[in-house]
Order: sequence, then structure tokens, then C-alpha cells
Amino acid sequence: MPLTNDIAVRSATAEDEAAIQLLLETSFAGQWGADKQAETRALFRIEDALVAVDGDQVVGTTEDRQMTVTVPGAATLTAAGVAAVAVASTHRRRGILRALFTEQHRRIEEAGLPIAILTASEGSIYGRFGYAPTTRENSVTIDRRFAEFLPCAPNVGGVRMSDPTAALDHLRAVYDRWRAVVPAAQVRPEASWRLRLLDIERARGGGSDLFAFVHPDGYALYRYHKREHGIDAQVIELRAVTTDAHAALWRALCGLDITKHLEAVVSDNDPLPYLLTNPRLVRTVQRADALWLRLMDVPTALAARTYGADLDVVLAVHDPFREAGGTFALTIRDGKAACSPTTGAADVDLGIDVLAGLYFGTHPARAFAAANRLRLNDSDLLPTLETAFGSPVDAHLGWHF
Repeated sequence: MPLTNDIAVRSATAEDEAAIQLLLETSFAGQWGADKQAETRALFRIEDALVAVDGDQVVGTTEDRQMTVTVPGAATLTAAGVAAVAVASTHRRRGILRALFTEQHRRIEEAGLPIAILTASEGSIYGRFGYAPTTRENSVTIDRRFAEFLPCAPNVGGVRMSDPTAALDHLRAVYDRWRAVVPAAQVRPEASWRLRLLDIERARGGGSDLFAFVHPDGYALYRYHKREHGIDAQVIELRAVTTDAHAALWRALCGLDITKHLEAVVSDNDPLPYLLTNPRLVRTVQRADALWLRLMDVPTALAARTYGADLDVVLAVHDPFREAGGTFALTIRDGKAACSPTTGAADVDLGIDVLAGLYFGTHPARAFAAANRLRLNDSDLLPTLETAFGSPVDAHLGWHF
């Protein structure tokens, strides 16, 4: 696929491995090393990568793998998980990313995958390709010295300490139960678990080895950090299938007497603040997105999930990048949807990125409407549209890729 007289996009080969790794390490400010590279390549095969080459120099790359993703209502879709997107700083503004994405998404279409997902290092890049952020992550800190649980908070116990590697079978089983009901979470391959437990020292930010608390219905992985004011504990991953497990794990974490602060990432409606006598102790220090979504096949994607209200609506969907847009009739009854192309007049006009932003239930329709990114012929339709696309379970990135 020619790009310019000097730059071309092609499939990667094993001979490109070292050049791809150098480009990614340079682009993402950190050396991977042979250990991380081996496990990453087990996740993403070299034959599924693309490179942009300027002569014999690799100046751009992207890759993907098929993933199974949970959608609202606990059904699943097969997605293209896009990763390792990079363009050399020496070759900006030459259309390299667009050329890479054009070929990659052509192949995704050819494979018949209804959605594509990615995690983004920058927030201004992927909207023009029809992607939108679809999960929220809140980085919080808790001064655990003053954390007291309300008398009504669950207190059933059941937590024990464990070595993370020894608990791997339990971690796998809990994660899979959790993933099965959480929108946006993905089935987790073995290479992802190996990367997690490999726990590369240079990637710890100066922290300790991993420690684990396990509960029959949950687990928490955490590490210690020595700060100027003392020792803090960073919760790396917490998955709980029940509210009892969630409360029990947080009780155990708040019982780490050697620590001053706990650091964690929680979703918008995590119950933690509601368990404490002082909810202000759960202090949000940063709010960010995690998973981005693009709809590749609008009817298939919309028909896969469950909805919160009956609805009859015609959507005019605009796709600035590929040909997935069009006018679609969406009919919802008792949570189930049918969606197909139509020549009918549109009730709602929106970009394919806005539809992606609504898809997992994280972003409310009223916010997009207020920003003039979702336009309705009848404003009375807005509350029903928002209820329909809502989700009773917060969307959550399962494992980072």
C-alpha cells in the first residue's frame, strides 16, 4: 500500500521485531526488555502487526488481536483489540497514522468484527477515526488511618493473605466471573496473567513486590511505596463479584497499619465511599478514560446488548473514517433490540463516536445533546434514549493492553 514516494505500509515480519520494539520504547518512554517483549509478543503476534517504512527504517506501527468483550446484559462480542500504535517523532504530519489505520481497519472489516477497542495514551488522536472513550477511571487516595466503616457495612470476613503466584488459579476464576457481568471487560489470555505476575521491577515506579488478599468472591493485588511521609499502599487490581467481597477486601486493605495512604482506581459508582463514616476520605485526585470503542458494524453491535427502556428510533450515524455509518432503525422491546438499515427519516443525528460513547452506558445522552453532538427532532425523546442506553453496572477495562 503506497503512502508517499518514500514511505509504504505493509505487514510486519519477524525481521522487523527489533525496529518495532525500539520505536515503541522511544514512543512510550520506557525500555521493555526481553522478558516483557516475549510476553507481549505472545499477546500480539508479529504477523498481525503493520509497519510504515521509510526505506529500511520502521517509522510507524500498529497491531491488533481478537478479544471477547462483555456488553451490557452480559452478552459478548468479538472485538479487534488495537494496540502498540506509534509513529516516529521524526515523521510527524505525513499521514502515516491514517495510512496504518486505514489498512488495519480494512482488515478488521474483512474479518467481520463488529467493534474495535483500544487504550489511548493521548485523548485527541482517535476521535477522528470514530473512536470514543467508553469507561471512566477515578484515581483515589484514602487516608486509611481515619477510615471507619459504618455499622451497616458488610462485615463477613473471609479474606486471607496469599502470594499472588500461588493464588493464580483463584485470580483467574474470580476475574472470569467478574468479567462475565461487567460491560467493556475482556476475556483475559494467559499471557496477560503472566505479564501481571512477572511484575517487572523497572515498571513498579519504585514500589515493592506484589502482595495479595484473596476472598472466595474476590481478590486485591497491591504493593508498597516508600514516600517522604511514610509508606503508602497502591492497589494494583481489585475484582469483587459480590458486595460482601468488595467490603471485606477494603476492610483488609484499610487494616494495613504500616501504611498512611491507600491509592486505587475505582469506577464512578464504586461503593467504597458509601461504606465509610467519612466519605470525603475517598479523595479523587485524577479522572481519566481507559477503554476506547469504535463500532465497525452498527446493526450487529446494537443488537448484541441489553437496554433499559423500550424504544423506536431512527438513527442517522455519521462515520468520518470508514463506511460504517448510515441510517438505521432501532427497535427495543423488553431489553432486546433489532437494528437494520432504513430509508426512513431520522429521529436522532449523531457521529459514530457518540454512539460508541453511549454504547457501554458510561456517558449519558443528555451530555452529548448539550454539546450539540447528538441532535434530536423531538427533545422529549432524550430521557427515554438515555434510559435505554444506560447500564446498571459500570463499564470497566478488564486488563490493560
